[in-house]
Amino acid sequence: MSVGDADLRQVFAPGRVNLIGDHTDYTGGLVFPMAIDRGIRINGKIGGTHLAVRSDREAANANVLLPVSEPEAITPSWARHLAGVAAEMGAMNGFTGEVTSDLPVGGLSSSAALQVATALMLDHQGSPLDIATLCQKAEHRATGVPCGIMDQLTIAAGIEGHALMIDCHQLHILPVPVPDDVEIVIVHSGQHRELVTSDYGLRRAQCEAAEDLIGPLRLASTDEVDELDDPMLQARARHVVTENKRVGIFAEALAAGDYSEAGQQMRDSHKSLGSDFEVSTLALDALVDDLVSVPGVYGARLTGAGFGGAVVALARPGTLERGFAVKASAGARVL
Repeated sequence: MSVGDADLRQVFAPGRVNLIGDHTDYTGGLVFPMAIDRGIRINGKIGGTHLAVRSDREAANANVLLPVSEPEAITPSWARHLAGVAAEMGAMNGFTGEVTSDLPVGGLSSSAALQVATALMLDHQGSPLDIATLCQKAEHRATGVPCGIMDQLTIAAGIEGHALMIDCHQLHILPVPVPDDVEIVIVHSGQHRELVTSDYGLRRAQCEAAEDLIGPLRLASTDEVDELDDPMLQARARHVVTENKRVGIFAEALAAGDYSEAGQQMRDSHKSLGSDFEVSTLALDALVDDLVSVPGVYGARLTGAGFGGAVVALARPGTLERGFAVKASAGARVL
């Protein structure tokens, strides 16, 4: 960038795929995501009193006046992600620009990538954890989705060639190399979903209700879960407790090259997300069954919150001719 272009900025924020560990982050559990080599890019000119942004995915432009006090009221709805970040940062200086994306919507955290990219455009100078925490608050405030911190933290703190095992209570990140002799493939189910209108918030509330009775689910045993009288709360808690165990087993298996075991943990995770947590769908189940029937596919599961969206598969390289393979990417950055 030349001196004359000092007011221009370009940022990139990757999407993320979660290999295993869903609906565990907001109870302080374990997750195993990675940033991917697809994402969201914002090009813009810094300055002005607005966030004046067009998107290659949206018909209506964002035109958000700063400062923002009620990001949840901003229209169009996609602009609330920009507005929420600006509100949390107390931004007074905006930008005019364009958002481009090569992420399919649903399951790969396109909204969190947009939030993190916006924070960088607004010159957030904090650590990846600082950015992730701010963007998580922005999501809560602007959309009402009570998400955990996994998406934002993975996108902000991604490490090239590595997945991240994250303890969402201690906010500790353990990078785990992704071996070259396996391929991570994402296939969209074709079923669109919106977390704002889903039962995501209800699932979190059910986990909190279980915790009120037996304490933190990240510390609970299956015996303690079995003591819950409410069958629904028992099922929700059982998923979280067993999913945390699966994350640890999966991480060890991947590092050891035991892909059959890693794949089994993915399949078990998907079953639990369907039967105990009830966030899978007929379309997701059918896609997982189809993928795991292919020789060379070790395992597959829904990725993200469920209710539609994408499936992730672990396979021998070149096995699948559908979807797209992804590589573990570095985190969000100014270009």
